[in-house]
Amino acid sequence: MTIFIALLSIGILVILHELGHFFAAKKFGIKVEEFGIGLPPRLFGKKYGETIYSVNALPIGGFVRMEGEEKRSDSPDSFNKKPLWQRFLVVTAGVVVFWIVAVVIFTLLGATTGIPTALNDDQEDVVNPHVRVIGVAADSPAASAGLQIGDTITHISGQAVSTVREVQELSVAHTGEEILLNVQRGEKTFELSLVPRETPPAGEGPVGIALTRAGFVRYAWYEAPWQGLVRTWHITTSIFATFGALISQVTGGEGLPAGTQVSGPVGVVDLLKNSLALGVSSFLSFVAIISVYLAIFNTLPIPALDGGRMFFLLLEGIRRKPLPEKLEQRLILISFLVLVPFILWVTVNDIRRLF
Repeated sequence: MTIFIALLSIGILVILHELGHFFAAKKFGIKVEEFGIGLPPRLFGKKYGETIYSVNALPIGGFVRMEGEEKRSDSPDSFNKKPLWQRFLVVTAGVVVFWIVAVVIFTLLGATTGIPTALNDDQEDVVNPHVRVIGVAADSPAASAGLQIGDTITHISGQAVSTVREVQELSVAHTGEEILLNVQRGEKTFELSLVPRETPPAGEGPVGIALTRAGFVRYAWYEAPWQGLVRTWHITTSIFATFGALISQVTGGEGLPAGTQVSGPVGVVDLLKNSLALGVSSFLSFVAIISVYLAIFNTLPIPALDGGRMFFLLLEGIRRKPLPEKLEQRLILISFLVLVPFILWVTVNDIRRLF
């Protein structure tokens, strides 16, 4: 059931994204020939009005096929006959939808259950503050005891803990002694015993875990929309900053940081499944974050993606004329031939890692 919900969530994001293109095209009178979920070959489809609504074999995206988009047309209803600004809005509409979805989710969470948030130890006025494991060192007492990333530590030897400082102080105070941890993992609660090390490796601490304090931050209904927008903005800028740092490291010859992984559709579904085990609020928050990632991914200047088409339109505005049609088609085809095998490779790696 959790896998089904995760898949359904990704499917809904894809549909909303394509509906952004679809309704923008309809708004400007562009003929939509096909609205497809998944990538061809087509499994089945039904034509209503001028549009075929189809479900396709490769479940890694979707598409809106407009007249005059892939092959230029002389029809006044075709994509290529519309003004440049209208075509640019049609292409960007799907990307903007991803950001809108994130803002809406964070707004609803902020006004109801609260937005899952990393907290400092002194922050108050939060709902259900707790200490969560975000890293487990290999060959550490935590690893030997079976602690996992995502676990919540509620008590240590009978003493309730709700800050990272409390967990650290108790671990240091009981080095060389057996302590009992009360752990919550999804809907399960259980106990684990371990002995904090007296002389741990540098940077690991007595137990060998990295921790964060988390909780749910609520806002008044009139504050929630603004806070949803702010949260989406912060996540967006953080992702861009992370990408920039990675690119700088790779181009500087340092390579990717140790442990860096690229997740495809299977990996994302697994992450969504795990977030659902932490509760509905955590799951929806992660869906919003995935939506921001998809928005950014789709802005990349890759010809097969929306970002590539945006780039073509910007070049057209600069040159005062479109790129040669055959050149555009070749660039799109080449990018597809590179992108699809890359996604399949990432997916195979996800399957190997998870199973």
